[in-house]
Parts: sequence; structure tokens; C-alpha cells
Amino acid sequence: MSQFRVLAGVLKCGGRHLLPWRGGGLTQRCWADPKRGCSSRTDPLPAVVSSSRYVEEMYFAWLDDHKNVHESWDSFFRNIQASTPSGEADERRPSALLQGRMMSHSLDMAQKVVEDHLAVHTLIRAYQIRGHHVAQLDPLGILDADLDSFVPSDLITTIDKLALSGLYGLDESDLDRSFQLPHTTFIGGQEMTLSLREIIRRLEASYCGHIGVEFMFINNVDQCQWIRQMFETPGIMQFTNTEKRTLLARLIRSTRFEDFLARKWSSEKRFGLEGCEVLIPALKTIIDSSSGAGIDSVIMGMPHRGRLNVLANVIRKDLDQIFCQFDPKLEAADEGSGDVKYHLGMYHERINRETDKNITLSLVANPSHLEAVDPVVQGKTKAEQFYRGDTQGKKVMSILMHGDAAFAGQGVVYETFHLSELPSYTTHGTIHVVVNNQIGFTTDPRVARSSPYPTDVARVVNAPIFHVNGDDPEAVMYVCRVAAEWRATFNKDVVIDLVCYRRFGHNEMDEPMFTQPLMYKQIRRQEHVLKKYSEKLIAEGVVTLQEFEEEVAKYDKICEEAYTSSKDEKILHIRHWLDSPWPGFFTAEGEPKSMSCLPTGLDEEVLQHIGQIASSVPLEDFKIHPGVTRILRGRADLVKNRQMDWALGEYMAFGSLLKDGIHVRLSGQDVERGTFSHRHHILHDQEVDRRICVPMNHLWENQAPYTVCNSSLSEYGVLGFELGFAMASPNALILWEAQFGDFHNTAQCIIDQFISSGQAKWVRNNGIVLLLPHGMEGMGPEHSSARPERFLQMTKDDPDHIPDISGDFEVQQLYDCNWIVVNCSTPANYCHVLRRQILMPFRKPLIIFTPKSLLRHLDARSSFDDVAKGTKFKRLIPNEGPASQSLGQVKRVIFCTGKVYYELAKERKRQNLDRDVAIIRLEQISPFPFDLIREEAEKYTNAELVWCQEEHKNMGYYDYVRPRFLTVVANKKPIWYVGRDPAAAPATGNKSTHLNELKKFMDTAFNLSAFQDRNL
Repeated sequence: MSQFRVLAGVLKCGGRHLLPWRGGGLTQRCWADPKRGCSSRTDPLPAVVSSSRYVEEMYFAWLDDHKNVHESWDSFFRNIQASTPSGEADERRPSALLQGRMMSHSLDMAQKVVEDHLAVHTLIRAYQIRGHHVAQLDPLGILDADLDSFVPSDLITTIDKLALSGLYGLDESDLDRSFQLPHTTFIGGQEMTLSLREIIRRLEASYCGHIGVEFMFINNVDQCQWIRQMFETPGIMQFTNTEKRTLLARLIRSTRFEDFLARKWSSEKRFGLEGCEVLIPALKTIIDSSSGAGIDSVIMGMPHRGRLNVLANVIRKDLDQIFCQFDPKLEAADEGSGDVKYHLGMYHERINRETDKNITLSLVANPSHLEAVDPVVQGKTKAEQFYRGDTQGKKVMSILMHGDAAFAGQGVVYETFHLSELPSYTTHGTIHVVVNNQIGFTTDPRVARSSPYPTDVARVVNAPIFHVNGDDPEAVMYVCRVAAEWRATFNKDVVIDLVCYRRFGHNEMDEPMFTQPLMYKQIRRQEHVLKKYSEKLIAEGVVTLQEFEEEVAKYDKICEEAYTSSKDEKILHIRHWLDSPWPGFFTAEGEPKSMSCLPTGLDEEVLQHIGQIASSVPLEDFKIHPGVTRILRGRADLVKNRQMDWALGEYMAFGSLLKDGIHVRLSGQDVERGTFSHRHHILHDQEVDRRICVPMNHLWENQAPYTVCNSSLSEYGVLGFELGFAMASPNALILWEAQFGDFHNTAQCIIDQFISSGQAKWVRNNGIVLLLPHGMEGMGPEHSSARPERFLQMTKDDPDHIPDISGDFEVQQLYDCNWIVVNCSTPANYCHVLRRQILMPFRKPLIIFTPKSLLRHLDARSSFDDVAKGTKFKRLIPNEGPASQSLGQVKRVIFCTGKVYYELAKERKRQNLDRDVAIIRLEQISPFPFDLIREEAEKYTNAELVWCQEEHKNMGYYDYVRPRFLTVVANKKPIWYVGRDPAAAPATGNKSTHLNELKKFMDTAFNLSAFQDRNL
């Protein structure tokens, strides 16, 4: 770029220019015109810079008024005039000598002006990009928050560095020169020019103090400008005396709460907040600001550190309920196994004192598995927004708290961030607060992460990151206020990196000096933030020492009174800590309103109507793919013949629930079409891009909405999200489908810590449904088994004890279990079990091993009669055929589950053993149907009992069903095993081996002498 074009770029009209003209009290920037004072808004530079005319125009403007030109031109003309003979200097038109001198210097001078301004602009941008690297963030003063003591060379942190850097072509003599400010900064306030010295000072104050701002990676100009204005505008970080007193009072409560626990229970683990007491006023500031913006429900998730303090001083859990948790003599109510106090959640409605508005606060219970709660909170938030019609997140929001080591180290954080702006998963902005202790248990951050900051993962979604020194309460409050305003303005995630320290070890019993001696020597010398801030306010005259001491005494008295009251508590009720109550669903005592299940059968009219919609396109002029046309035509033929395949059975279940006002949400990888191209719940117009049709939403005029959504390629995050969604309401069927059953492996934490044990730990009912495609079909070890053995191992029923079979035994078993495991072999049973999931008077997780080849198997079809009025889910399907008519002649009873039934039935028919072998299908595996198994075993008194499965012996169902079968028959006869031999991998990768294995165990299943002379 030539020097003239550079000059034009800096001086052009429409932006901020080097030539100010003051008229009418306003500062404007335009081109000088000797005749009119200001030219039209056109750019004359390319035409005039090549001659002396431009300089003459500048000169004439300067003669009219020296203030008409930039001070650099003013200085230039003064110097020229000073060296010009006096006679010539008085002329209006420059003399030839003056013109010559002016021309000899003008180009060099113009280029210097441009270069200096560009250098200043670059300097400003350098601070905006990298100022956070030198911000004073560590309260201890011994570590750099970005793990690097290197100071970026383009930051002028000291005056002598200005010349030494050599980057800008500026030196100390330029410090008092004034420079025009670019439109990408707000450090000038109302001023358009500042001296270089003042520019550096203001940049240092904005970006290198106790707040470090990371935002220049954001690719949205408006958002960057908004952040600049929030942190650069002079004097913007101001607090009234009332706000300061409120902050102090909150800091007192946060600090004295921890002090009280430490005095009363010095040897108890409590994972206190010491070193980051400012978290409590920080959270309350976020909630206050959000409440003022219209938010009336906040859902929070956090790790164990500081949880009791948050429960006490943010959620406002009764202190006596917290203190009684420390009593070792407190008896547990008969509500489950419970959990440690620093894992529990809470739900509370109250008035926000700052805004005088109602606010509902929910802290979600979670295990020690750090960050596992993140997607759960997001799902619950999304559900509440959905049910309230809050499509922009203006009423319901989430706050997630994190530890620094976990935020950087746990992959679910990344998965959760990538859900943040997906249409069916966004919560319209989450405020993340990282409690940055600068240590993970005993691990130094320098060996715990590769990124400069623990918060760098947030950059992937362009979330601004505000680093702040935790020992500067006012800076923390300001950052929290800005974060809340950001979320309200842009509905995007934002991260607050609260740089603090951990005054004790990982827990109060731990010795941190073993591994961090330098840090903990400094921590022992470190004054408490409450002491420093109270002294500051007393010095400012905001409060007096007496007022401060009275506030401390007031809260101490509250704690003492609650402690006394807590001694009256004799029984711990876990339901008092429920984080997601369902008003009206249970009785006041939390019990089901009945112990019976409504019938799951359907009217013929409903079946026909749903079948017609499922086999048609409800929209006009909507062109679908020819392959989909064939699928719909096939469905229509099935409906005409009053039959259903697997896809239609699912349609019947979903559609009938929607008719009754039950929201249905199906989520997972490729669920809209279905992994095996059987579902097609979203139709795509082949001629209009992104035009879609969801026939399920065209069933009834006043139906509930149906949501089907492909998820990101995540299991851990998405399953956690759907679990949270299911927490919000019992009147919804929430399903997560794995692309293949074994893909739930990467979501094992959610399954183990939340789904399997959630009710026992937290008295939290949840009716989430997991659809896990399962079956040995020669597709290799990774696409075969959904690992049923894992789910069955975690069921809590006793294999050696038959429950009391009385009353509605089926419902009682369901109520007593921790989850339900089924492997349906017919579309009708699949339809029934989905409907039963909603019609039960309580909620339990449902694990369904769904088929693959059976989706199109001609024998795996059901008649409408199988789902008609009066029918219900069959926990067990008895033998169908001649063997049932001659029970005494049956030599072998084969019990099985799922797809292998069809292979067994085919082989039985081939060998003409229909009268000798009975095949019974176990559809509900857990809770184990002791009553029905006993009935079948007693029918075939002369037959040997066999369990047949296609899975390997050390997998599948055998280890679960065998002891229960033996209990049923009182150990009087064996239950023989037929199936694949034990193996390390779930299935072979060789097709031939797969078929040989199948043939081998089929031969054994129908070899009626296979178990003769064998020992039990």
C-alpha cells in the first residue's frame, strides 16, 4: 500500500479523522476547505496528495484557525513559519519558498503521522488481545494465571519499554503527543484524542488490573464492542455505598458460615469455601442482575467445594437442616440410601430482596464425578424453558460452577459447550463460574493442563472469559454484573474465572504442604478477604467498625440458634433435599397416589388414525424421496391389514401419548431417520432446502408437541442432558437412543451415578428411557452387544428371595426396583411398555434393548388385536404352538429373550420338535417375573429347563437369571446354559465364525440328550 493510500485510510471521511473542526460547540471530523471550512463527505486524498494543493488547503485552514487542523500539522506549520522571512509569512498565499519547504517535508511528515497513529491503534489492540496475560489475577502473588511469566512484547507495561520494544516506532518523547482514538476503543469516554501517556495508563487500568478480559477471538463486532465499552469506559466500575454494604454483608455470611462449621466440626469433611469466600456474593450478584432482567428461575450445578455454603447463603436452606447433617447419631428415614451432605441438592422459592421479585432456585444434586452434572443442569433448564414457552431464555437460566482442574480436564465440559447453541439443546446462555483454586487436589496446574488458562475450552463457542482476582470483591461483583448483562443481551455462554486459592487441603483433613509448600506458606500469611475489604470500607467511611462487628455478631447468633435447633432433629429426611419436586404428582408425603397401573391398550379408532398419519405426508406440495414413499406405502399396507412392524408400534405408543397431552421427546444420534432407516419421523422436501415435515405433530388438533432431534456426536453429554430434561416433569416421555447399544459406554458415568442410583441417593424419581440397539448379527464386536449384563448387575432385587406375591405384584415390583430392563420381541409389547412408562403412578428409568434385524423381520409383526383395549404389556410370553397343548410330553423348556427367539423357533420347526420343546420369551428381565416363571416351570414338570442366549456366557443375561431360576425351583433342578462360550470381546469380527457359533448353540439347544449324565 502506498503512503498516500495509508494516509487516506486514516484520514478518510465517515470515521474518526486527523483533522478536527470545531463549530457550534460540537467536535466534528471532516476535510478542511479554505472557502467553506469543511468540504463535502467525499474522499479527495488520491487526487490531491500528489500535488501541493492538499498541503495548501491544510495551510489555509490553519491560517483561519490553528485549531482547524491536527496538532501535528499545527506544529509543522509553526516550524515552517518560524523559519520563513517575516515579509513572506504575512501573505495569505504561501510564497514559493514556503511552498517548497512545505512540499519537501509534507510527504515525510504525512507518512510519519499515519505510522504513529497506526502504531497507537496497534498498541490499543494489543492490550485488548493480550492485556489479560499481565493482569494481576493471583491473590497470592506467586503464580501467573496463564502459567507463563512472559510479558508479551507488544504491551508497554513500563515507559522505558516503549522505545526498547521497537515495535511501534515511538519513544518517550511521544508520550505527551495527542493521538486520535479509533472507533474500536472506549478509553476516551467523551474525548476523541488522548496523549499517548494517558492512552497507556487507561489501557493498563482496563486490561491489566484485577480483571483480565479474553474476548478478541469472538468473531462478532457488536459483541466485541459491547465488551470494550463495559471494561474501557472511564469510571464505569463504580459502586454506591449501599451496594458496598450489601457486598460486605454477604461476604460476612460466607466467611462466618465456614468459620462456624470449622469451630463446631473441626474433624469433619465439609469441603469448605475458605480462600474463595467471594463466590457467595458473586452468585448472589448474578442472580440479582438476572432477576432484574426478568429471570425468575435459576438452575444451578456445582461440585462439592462450597456446596454447603451455597445451600445456606444462596439457596437459603434452613441452617438447622444443614447442621444436623453433621450429627453422627441422626437416623436415616426409610427413603433410600442417601448421600453425603456435600452432594445434596435443594429447591427453594423465595423473594429476591434486591429486586423484590419471586425467584426459584434449584441446586441439582450430583456425585463426586466432577462436571458430570453439567449436561444434567442444561437439560433441566431446557425442559423448564420448554414447558413455560420460554423460547428465548428470558425466564429460566442456568449457572454452572466448576473447579479449575476439572473444567480443563473433563471432556464432558467440551460436550456440554457444544450443545449450547444447538436448536433442540440450547438454554440461551449459561453463566459459568470457575472457582480457580490454582490446584487440583494435589496436582499443580502446570502438569494438569496444556492450555494457558483452565477456561480455554470456552473459546470453542466464542464465550467471553472474564478472569478476576478473588481478593478484590468489587472487581468480582462488577464482572458478575457484566456476565449477567451479557447473557441477558446476547443469550450466549459466558465464563467467569474466579482466581483464588484453597486455604486448606483438598478436604479439611488433608495436608497440602506435602506437595505445595511454597503456595501454602504464602496462604498461611494471606489475610482473609473479609478483613481486607472491611478495613477498606471502614477507611472509606462506608461503614464503621461498630457496624461491621454488629453484622458479624448478628450472623454468628443466627448460626448458634440454628445449631441449638438442629439438636432436636432425630431423623434425616432425604426428601427435604429434593432438587426437582413434582407438585401434585405424589402425595404430600412423596408416595404414589395409587399402586395400580392404568390399562395400556388402545381403541381401534386411535390405531387406525395414527396408522394413517404415519403412512402419509400431512403437508401439501411436499415432495419426499422415492425410497421414503415406498416405506410409507408399506406402512399403509400394514395398517390396512391391521398389522404393525416395529416402527409402527413405536408410532402407536408416541401418538397415543401425544393425544393424552404427554410430551414426547426422542433424542440421540440420527434418531430422526433412525440408524437403520426405519423411523423417518422427519420428512425432508426433496426440492426445497430445509423444508421438513413432522407427521407426528399433525395427529390431533390439541395434542402435546413431539420433539425428535438428532444430537451432536456425544453420549455422555447428551444422555446427561436428556436425564435432566426428564427431571423437570413426570408428564413427559423422554427417550435417548444410542446409535448402537454399546455406545452407551461413553455415558457410563451418567448411567451409574445418576440413572441407576439417583432415586436411592437423592429420592429423585426419573422416567428416562434408554433405547439400546442390541443383537448378535455378525457386525463385529463394536456393533453387537448393548452390554445387558452391566444393567442387570446394577439391579437391586435379591436373587435368593421371592418377594411376597400378593396384590398387584407387577406394580409393586416396579415400585421397589431401581430401574426396569426389558428386551421386547414384538412391536405390540414395545408399544405397551412405552405406554406403561407414563401410565405408572411413579417413575422409574426404563432400559430397552431394541432390535436391528427384527425391525423388518416378517415374523416380528403384531396384530392390532395385540394392542387393543384390554391388552397390556406381557412380562413373559408363553410358548405358542403344539407343546402348550401336551405339557406332559414336553422334554425341554427353553427360556430366552429378544431376537434369538425367532432363530430358535425357526430351528425347532426345521427339526420338527414343536411338541417336544417349548420356547418361552422373557420380555421383562428386571424386575424378574418370579410369579410368571414359577407358573411356567410348574406347567412342564417333566421337562428340563434351559436358558438360551446368543451372547457369550460371561455376558448377556445368564449370570442374572440363573440364580433367580434356581430360587424359583427351590434348587431342585438345574437351569442349563445354551449359548456362546465365554469370551473377552462381545462378538467375533468374522462372519463365518459368527455363523458357526450360531449353528453350534442351535444344535445344542435342540439336542435333547445334550445334558444327560452332566453334573449339576
